[in-house]
Amino acid sequence: MNKDNILFGIIGVLLGFIIGFMFANNANQQGMKPRAAATTTASQGNLPPDHPQLPSNAVAEQPGSAQQGAMPGVQAAIEKARNEPDNFEAQKQAGMMFYQIQRWDEAIDFWLKANNLKPDDYETIVHIGNAYFEAGKYELAEQWYTSALTKNPKDINVRTDLGTTFMARTPPDFDRAIKEYRRSLEINPNHEQTLHNMVIAYTKKGQAKEAQEMIARLEKVNPNNTDLPRMRSQLQELGGQQTPSAVK
Repeated sequence: MNKDNILFGIIGVLLGFIIGFMFANNANQQGMKPRAAATTTASQGNLPPDHPQLPSNAVAEQPGSAQQGAMPGVQAAIEKARNEPDNFEAQKQAGMMFYQIQRWDEAIDFWLKANNLKPDDYETIVHIGNAYFEAGKYELAEQWYTSALTKNPKDINVRTDLGTTFMARTPPDFDRAIKEYRRSLEINPNHEQTLHNMVIAYTKKGQAKEAQEMIARLEKVNPNNTDLPRMRSQLQELGGQQTPSAVK
């Protein structure tokens, strides 16, 4: 199979996924979302990916013309990245496309190339950590998140994601996860996702009192958090008392 046929096959696979997602915002403008829901189901042993927006040139602009709208943008982006290995933005955009369709290895490959071109680009470092996280390679994700935090130690989202790499691995290291979550809460005591993850970590450790305290804090920050009923139920299974429906 020649190079053109291989490229065409890759593009076909990409199109099938991208057309299904049909996201329309520009990824380069909005960047990656943090793992905002990374531990929503962590206690169930499943860590779902979050989905950044695709570049707008990768989707159809008009209903009914998805394939026509997606083909040129996807093909151009892939060809540009492969034909211009020294083009930082091209590598970064190609990585974004593969990340969007959950092709973690390809995303990592392009982002590592981007990192080689610009080792100090903070966003790329975080992207690589995110992709390793989604691929279940938590030790590698830890390394990249740690690298990011040496540049920006107050990035609370990355700090919380770092903590989650310890909670997600096998066997989990809840103490280390909690240590990182506490550091996040030192930056922002009301950071909802960190409080959410703390509840899960303490519950998994069997520390009902601490989990209950975190549920109370989480409920005060966001009484409409959809995971609160499940958290209370799991806490009751530990023998902890159900938290009030509202915290004054």
